Amino acid sequence: MRNDLVKQGERVDDLQNGYFVIQDPKKFCFGMDAVLLSGFARVKKGETVLDMGTGTGIIPILLRARTEGDHFTGLEIQEECARMAERSVAYNGLDSEIGIVQGDIKEAAEIFGAASFHVVTCNPPYMIGAHGLRNPDMPKAIARHEVLCTLEDVVSQAAKVLKDRGRFYMVHRPFRLTEIMNVLTKYKLEPKRMQLVYPYIDREPNMVLIEALKGGNSRITVERPLIVYEKPGEYTKSILDIYGMV
Repeated sequence: MRNDLVKQGERVDDLQNGYFVIQDPKKFCFGMDAVLLSGFARVKKGETVLDMGTGTGIIPILLRARTEGDHFTGLEIQEECARMAERSVAYNGLDSEIGIVQGDIKEAAEIFGAASFHVVTCNPPYMIGAHGLRNPDMPKAIARHEVLCTLEDVVSQAAKVLKDRGRFYMVHRPFRLTEIMNVLTKYKLEPKRMQLVYPYIDREPNMVLIEALKGGNSRITVERPLIVYEKPGEYTKSILDIYGMV
């Protein structure tokens, strides 16, 4: 392991799958939503994947561990985050399989070209306007609020960089489902699978996982609900399976 890649104040988290990720606890660290998205996304053998707004690079690393995809690219606008993701890739010896590009989601099609990927994933900022409190720390604010890109920016660019019949995977908040569906269909990304995530079986859902197909027909499968906790501090078997802890 190359400890020279880890800066002061950073930590190395063991992903329990043979890989590690470098994070700065004072900045934005990945959460369960990224792990659930990587478990929901389907990547076939030989496919290429773009993760938009990759942050720490967690989703490309998890997808590399889970799937037989050929190459994974993470796009990240914040230079510090992009460099940290690059160091995580190097730490794991994955330089030939994962590439990190610093750039703006709104310019993804210009950066990579049209119809460049079989799969696009995104764990985008959830909050708009006055939804939630704006975090005074900009890296966290950019990750959580639509400061630098909107839902429509993400979807429109995903539609451009996807090959025909390519798949788009996103995790978001259920309160924006109507808007999400409208924007997806506007850009000819047809919702095909959806799964709601509930913190507990008797609570309202707080996440939604969506798969959309470029140029697909209008038919969606709603998968069985995903429950996170049996009781406080105890994950359900479904979550343990996704984390690879069973």
